[in-house]
Amino acid sequence: MSDILKIGKYELKSRLIVGSGKYDSFQTTLDATLASGSELITVAVRRVNITDPNEENLMDYFKDTDVKFLPNSAGCVTADEAITLFRLTREATGIDLIKLEVIGDTAKTLYPDVIETIKACEVLSKDGFTIMAYTNDDPIIAKRLEDAGAHAVMPLASPIGSGLGIQNRFNVHFIKEALSVPVIVDAGIGCASDASVAMELGADGVLTNTAIAQAKNPILMAEAMKHAVMAGRKSYLAGRIPKKPFATASSPTEGLIF
Repeated sequence: MSDILKIGKYELKSRLIVGSGKYDSFQTTLDATLASGSELITVAVRRVNITDPNEENLMDYFKDTDVKFLPNSAGCVTADEAITLFRLTREATGIDLIKLEVIGDTAKTLYPDVIETIKACEVLSKDGFTIMAYTNDDPIIAKRLEDAGAHAVMPLASPIGSGLGIQNRFNVHFIKEALSVPVIVDAGIGCASDASVAMELGADGVLTNTAIAQAKNPILMAEAMKHAVMAGRKSYLAGRIPKKPFATASSPTEGLIF
């Protein structure tokens, strides 16, 4: 059965998206990404080189793969900064699939500034970008981002890099119900089971970086994430049994001989 993730004009077979930060080398970034089976890797354009051919360039490591690059606006704190960054990035690379994030609190929580994010989304949508918008786990804001032109909405599971996993499962469910565009759970994933839970809640995909890059064995963790996302997706599609406050015998109790 075909189970393609569609984000705007783009189609992905893998529902796991990985990041490129915090690895010890570009080679490890490549090895872990390939082990994850992901077809999409997000890159903080302000922090990881993909535009300067005179410096070590991450894109060179991936040139013989089918992995697409997803530039993100990490480090931007206003809509104008993000808009300018993506326009320059598209001019330099030709990439129009982007992860929009505008951070409101850079000191402690790294929570997004949702007002500035919506402003940037409206402009970038008119510019023809395919936008994946990072936000908090608020269903109202998620819907506003869809209305502003986001092709996918990416609610945080918990603060970036915290490894706390999904702190509000109900909101992930509410966001999924409210939107017609894909919902990609992003930020705070700590281990494979967190990714599986996100998919079982109905998320269309998961993005994780730190959980893989900072694992004691990044390659093995990348493989674990791959299988966790696949298992969670299949579990969601299969349909779980209802929860009950009492026991139900698993063997039939009628027609017994003794």
